[in-house]
Order: sequence, then structure tokens, then C-alpha cells
Amino acid sequence: MKRKFLAASALTASAALVLAGCGGGTSDSSEGADAPASSDEPVTLTVWAWEPTLTPVVSAFEEANPNIKIDLQNVGGPADTYTKIDNVLAAGEGLPDIAQIEYYALAQYAITGELADLTEMGAADLKDQYTPGTWNAVTMADSGKVFALPMDSGPMALFYNEKVFKEAGIDTPPTTWEEYYEAAKKIRTLGDDYYITTDNGDAGMATSMMWLAGGHPFTVEDGNVKINLSDEGVTTYAEFWQKMIDEDLINTTVSGWSDDWFRGLGDGTIASLMTGAWMPANLIGSSPDASGDFRVAPQPVAKAGETANAENGGSSLAIMTKSDKKEAAYKFLEFMSVGDGAKIRVDNGNFPSTNEMLQDEEFLSHTDDYFGGQEYNRVLAQAAADVLPGWSYLPFQPYANTIYGDKVAGAYTGKTNLKDALQAWQTDLEAYAKQNGFMQ
Repeated sequence: MKRKFLAASALTASAALVLAGCGGGTSDSSEGADAPASSDEPVTLTVWAWEPTLTPVVSAFEEANPNIKIDLQNVGGPADTYTKIDNVLAAGEGLPDIAQIEYYALAQYAITGELADLTEMGAADLKDQYTPGTWNAVTMADSGKVFALPMDSGPMALFYNEKVFKEAGIDTPPTTWEEYYEAAKKIRTLGDDYYITTDNGDAGMATSMMWLAGGHPFTVEDGNVKINLSDEGVTTYAEFWQKMIDEDLINTTVSGWSDDWFRGLGDGTIASLMTGAWMPANLIGSSPDASGDFRVAPQPVAKAGETANAENGGSSLAIMTKSDKKEAAYKFLEFMSVGDGAKIRVDNGNFPSTNEMLQDEEFLSHTDDYFGGQEYNRVLAQAAADVLPGWSYLPFQPYANTIYGDKVAGAYTGKTNLKDALQAWQTDLEAYAKQNGFMQ
């Protein structure tokens, strides 16, 4: 998704602010935006969000705050939401007061001045309540300014079909990439349709694996974006994944989130996933045939003996700069993120971003027959604590993710390799950065 950016000179000045790691409530006047309505006055907030767990949160918030009404609008999934935001930004009016924005896309809107600085409202005081990964995702690397509050988190973990693993002679889940590779070979012996996992060029998966391997391919130095898709962590990922592709150990024909994908997870022909902690509800709801067979284990790491993890997914709520109801809007963000709304969302299947919820014994001891009675949240809570700090996304990551699949497609068909494909991706990203003032 290609954004309409500000003039190159303005963007160059803003590039240092890269994040680490249509309703009525708007005003076209910057003076109006600087004078938020009091949360004690009757007000209606327009919220664009696709997350279903917000619906019961809205009801609870309105009951606790009868002077504030929430007009919750689902304008589509993430891509549709960003497209609509872009369209109304171009039109100059029609923005919501609050928008759900995924972590990887936050910088794109923050550096162009579309998101309100929550630091002025006291958000910085909430730092210790969140996991390092989620706080890093909503905070400016250099200034410490906060531009959203976390909704959830997605620390990586291994979701695997224990029944299939045991049939293949794998008694314990792999803890390293090398062990995962050996397990993948055993899974293939079960039949032509059996694979340990799938991938045909998913940008989110790739960047999470780079992060997990200690990579830092995207940085901002002296106001300029720098891209290095040949750093050690990226290279470690590329060499490992290329080996998996070359030896036909990954199903590269089934696309994630397709009917065939969920069917494969259900019948065991797709034996595992390395993905975010938000996955349980998706498996339970969409691959019911595997009920009782799946388990959750720590994410395999690149090097034996290391403690490391990465985030895969997750989103936040941000207040649009043009909203003239910022005080009331921030009150809703706090309720959703660290107030009573946090538990409501977790009770409805959301994976938490706060340390308090991740340490809650009721949450930790939760079980489900789908996972054989395992207290899998204990694994996922530790996964959140192990996330490596210091990861940064590009200030135009949505665009970068959009072109990723085309750039790496040849690596999955034998026409090129991942190392060369990543260099081609870097070339295009650098050209885009220069055109839009992010790189000299």
C-alpha cells in the first residue's frame, strides 16, 4: 500500500522520528486540535477498528463514562483501514478520532504528523506496565515520544501438532533452527503432502525471523533511513530458510490464511507454525479437526543456548492529530489498554500486552481441550518476556511489505535465492526512500 507522503524536505527532517521496533470528531484547524474537549463534557468519539474484542470494551466504557459515547466502526481489515485513512487524508476531512494501527505501520503515520503525541497526556508514565516489545513498538526511538497505546502483542511461539510429530518420531519439540530442520525432514517421510510448515513469501514472517536472529536491517541515522539486508541476522535467516526451500521441507504452494491452509492444519499435513501468540483462537475456530492434537512450545532460536524471541503481529490504538476530542479519546485508550478493558479483551481471546495480565494466574492457568489441557499461556507469557529489544521497522513498512512477495517469489521457485532476492528488495526500498525524502 503506497502512502501519499509529505514533501521530501519535510520528510527528511522527520525521518529521525522512526518508531523503534470518518467521523465527525475532527477539526481542520490546528488551533482546534490543540484544544481538546474535556472528557467531562458530553462527547461522541469515532473509532475505526477491526478487532472484535473492542465491542464489549465499548459497552463497559460507556457504562463507566456515560458522558462519552463510542461510535465503533469496522471499515475493513488492516489494509482497508489504512487505505481509507489515506483517502480521507488526501480529501482533507473525515478522519476518525481514534484508529487501530498495527505496530509495523505506526511509524508511517507518526512521522507525517497524523498521530497525536500521547506523551503530553501522560502516556510515558505507563511504560513499566507493558512488555518491552510492545512498548518499543509505540515509542519513538530517539525522543521517547509515545504515539499509541498497545492493544495486544504477538510474541512468537511454535504451534505444533503433537500427534503428527510423534508419528514422525519427534518426541520433543525442536528448540533451535537446526532441530527444526531435522524435524522437517522427518515430517516429510509421512507422505508427499506432509510438511512441517508453509511459506511462499510472507513479509511479516520474514522480518520476524530476521528479528529473532538478531538482525537490524532497518535503522535511522542522522535523519536518514539506512537499509542493510545483508547484516548477520538477516543472512542467518536467509541461509536457513533457503536450505528449507531447496530441500522441499516447506510447502510453498499453500498460502497462509487460505481455506487450504486451515484444512492442512486440521488434517495434520501442515504440522506446525512459527507465529504470534494470538494464534490459538484462529486454530480453535478454523481448524477444529485437530482438536486435542496441538501443543505450544517456545519459539526455536537460531543458536543453541540463546534466549531470544521476536514479535509477529499486534496492533495499537492511536489518536489522530486532527481530533478535537483528545482528552476523552485518551481516556478510552487507557481504559482499553491498561484499565478494565484489558481484561475484557483477554477474556474474549485477545493476547495481552501488559505485564499485569501476563502474570495473572487465571490467565496463566487457562486451558483448552484443543491443546490437550496444556496451560499454554505460560509458554506464551515467557515468550513475551524473551523478545529482543531494539528492532525498528521502516517508516514506510506497509509499502515495503506490499512489494516483498514479488521480490522474493523467485527464491521459492528456484529462479534465484533469498540472499539475492533480499538485495533486490533493498534496491527497490532504497529507491523509494530517496524518492520520498528518507534517504539522501
